Amino acid sequence: MARTGDGSARGSVWLAARTRRGGRGGQPSGLDRERITAAGVRLLDAEGMAGFSMRRLAAELNVTAMSLYWYVDTKDDLLELALDAAYGELVLPDPEDDGADWREQLRALADEYRALLVRHAWLSPLAGRYLNIGPNSQAFSRVVQRVVRRAGLPAHGVTGAISAVFQFVYGHGTVEAHFRARTADTGLTADEYHRQAVSLVEQDPGTAEMFRESRELMAARGGDTVDEMMDRDFRFALDLLIAGIEAMVARG
Repeated sequence: MARTGDGSARGSVWLAARTRRGGRGGQPSGLDRERITAAGVRLLDAEGMAGFSMRRLAAELNVTAMSLYWYVDTKDDLLELALDAAYGELVLPDPEDDGADWREQLRALADEYRALLVRHAWLSPLAGRYLNIGPNSQAFSRVVQRVVRRAGLPAHGVTGAISAVFQFVYGHGTVEAHFRARTADTGLTADEYHRQAVSLVEQDPGTAEMFRESRELMAARGGDTVDEMMDRDFRFALDLLIAGIEAMVARG
């Protein structure tokens, strides 16, 4: 949960019992909260949190910064709206489909969440900053809960299983997003960047020995490209977590 300027806990734009702004004289025509939010997502994708400001967003929309405050009260409100808009991109399985395997549905949810975190590198810090109770975030959480409940865990173990899977995905997706942003800044492809990094590590006396010790494990992992290596690690780790859920169900 974010904090306000006086240090108190901040609530949520979704809990604010106020009428959506607009409908009064003087507001810019053609502007609404949905359009502002969509523009906010695009700006965050292009510039990240460091380059995001209400003034910059207003320039993208060709309006004044004050015009935005007809529709949102604060920058935090807009960031929270952008966060939930991103969650709206997730393709969710039907948790009520009795013919579906919960394992495959859980893998699909993990894949979707990982891709979302990589696609929007700004999402992971915001997900830890706000309550995440917007409609799209709630829809995602509801489906995750229902899918994991179908595994047959006792009720007291469901939230722990969800944490194990999706905190792993959160961490993996966040690191992957940072890696891709770093390679983009260099102008290199991910594979070119990886080859250069490996070469530097091998040449440095302080890290060469550590790298030699892990070379066998890296070779055993397989994969000719960075994408393949990341995918194989992600799939294996996710399979371990699903196997752990199955083991806990069998334990009763």
